Amino acid sequence: MEMAPVVLAAVLAMAAVASTVSSSPAEGIQPLSKIAIHKATVNLRGSAYVRVTPALLGDEDELEDTVWVTVKFGSENPSTDDWIAVFSPADFISGACPNPSRYPGEPLLCTAPIKYQYANYSANYLDWGKGTIRFQLINQRSDFSFALFSGGLENPTLVAVSKQVAFKNPKAPVFPRLAQGKTHDEMTVTWTSGYDISEAYPFVEWGVVTSGSGNPTRTPAGTLTFNRGSMCGEPARTVGWRDPGFIHTAFMRDLWPNKEYFYKIGHELLNGTVVWGKSYTFKAPPTPGQNSLQRIIVFGDMGKAERDGSNEFSNYQPGSLNTTDTLIEDLDNYDIVFHIGDMPYANGYLSQWDQFTAQVAPISAKKPYMIASGNHERDWPNTGGFFDVKDSGGECGVPAETMYYYPAENRANFWYKVDYGLFRFCVADSEHDWREGTPQYKFIEECLSTVDRKHQPWLIFTAHRVLGYSSNSWYADQGSFEEPEGRESLQKLWQRYRVDIAYFGHVHNYERTCPLYQSQCVNNEQSHYSGTMNGTIFVVAGGGGSHLSDYTTAIPKWSVFRDQDYGFTKLTAFNHSSLLFEYKKSSDGKVYDSFTIHRDYRDVLSCVHDSCFPTTLAT
Repeated sequence: MEMAPVVLAAVLAMAAVASTVSSSPAEGIQPLSKIAIHKATVNLRGSAYVRVTPALLGDEDELEDTVWVTVKFGSENPSTDDWIAVFSPADFISGACPNPSRYPGEPLLCTAPIKYQYANYSANYLDWGKGTIRFQLINQRSDFSFALFSGGLENPTLVAVSKQVAFKNPKAPVFPRLAQGKTHDEMTVTWTSGYDISEAYPFVEWGVVTSGSGNPTRTPAGTLTFNRGSMCGEPARTVGWRDPGFIHTAFMRDLWPNKEYFYKIGHELLNGTVVWGKSYTFKAPPTPGQNSLQRIIVFGDMGKAERDGSNEFSNYQPGSLNTTDTLIEDLDNYDIVFHIGDMPYANGYLSQWDQFTAQVAPISAKKPYMIASGNHERDWPNTGGFFDVKDSGGECGVPAETMYYYPAENRANFWYKVDYGLFRFCVADSEHDWREGTPQYKFIEECLSTVDRKHQPWLIFTAHRVLGYSSNSWYADQGSFEEPEGRESLQKLWQRYRVDIAYFGHVHNYERTCPLYQSQCVNNEQSHYSGTMNGTIFVVAGGGGSHLSDYTTAIPKWSVFRDQDYGFTKLTAFNHSSLLFEYKKSSDGKVYDSFTIHRDYRDVLSCVHDSCFPTTLAT
């Protein structure tokens, strides 16, 4: 189905504005983008200094991938504009800059730091001209140096640089990310290292956790990477670029349902020695239709933050660490995670993807971490997406598609299905066209129509942008309460195939609707649903951590519960007929909204409006 050029232009114009629904002028600005690094000058002063301890990181434990360092610095002319930057690689001054020609002259510095903090974060710096700040570093495949700048972020002048510091093995494999494979008996593990395949053979060693010794299996891993030329625009191609290292993925197949497995990633060097990562365990997925307790976490828009207080994280992703830490504390009480878009908000500053994988590693190393494509991962003009905006900072989906595995038939098409026990998840990509006649529409219909509801009763649809319903203030101002061209193209599929819950992010708050079809509540109940399935419940779960979005003052009739706070949702399937939905706040992990569904197979089969094809009586 083609859209008239004038109409399509109008839709895309609205979409361009829609991309700002999760931002406002005072909030949501990537902190590293505030640094005018291309304007930096160098005026090293003998009286200024930066010293870092320890210089060798992870010396006592080679598996250590996260450390704290102490930075001492001083200046004869301290100012509130002074700031400390962390650069990696350490040599950030030499070399030609690949910056656009629009910058006057040749910039002296070519790359943004990976993090920064104002010098007066240290008490008494302005009075004494010296201070101390502690920074947290992760193993990012290269060395580090620390620099003192004057002139603020707008007119930075480099006045002192530390000696380099480095991890004992910068290339070590780190931050594993589990994901369910294309079948229920397959688990994948993806990790990052500094080893190309010409230097070492990547593999995962794994087996069943038993009381006996047993012989573990070694499975080789494939290796991917990308380069500056893979990026679509700036800053990803320019000051935001940082080498991503090598990303490895191994497949652990023929798993026994619900069995606990151990695994350990490693690289066999050419001399036969092995460089190991840390050891972890995971539980294999249930077989489709298996009648057991199954618990799912769903949220979007989390972002990343720095535990050392750098990068002004409290202004950018204020709830990110709360959500992460609450999920880490509750690891034993859920089985799989769906992060439905907008992950680190790197926005073209590639170092932030490492920071994000480190932040969620305590979760992703033990639970399958399934992702979806968001506007801050994918969107860039003239790259085949549906929205002609620059939200990805020039990444155009490449880091997300490379650094995380998801079981799509074509990784460039970010849509896929997951069968997890009693659930089927149909994960759509709101950043690509979903309208009737497109390849994604065909996928969505096939995903929804091929599930066996007798054995997998709980059918979940999810996408990043709100293709359903949201009383976000911007959507309300447009009079649509949705992304332009959203539900109009999909609601007949949700109704025909009886989607239980449709999840969305993008709007940074929480909202739940009544069961809906064509903007009308089809059930007046609010907390206990049973009997004939005649509408879909729509949930916005975009309060994972980024700055919060406002609602419209008028509450639509279909809006059952709204909360402008940070949180996530949890689905618990007790059996084939009982489902519990919970919304929890990240601040305390307590439940603030919930409902239950009790339904038999015949309740899904019953015909309601637009759910069954026309029939005839036998003669």
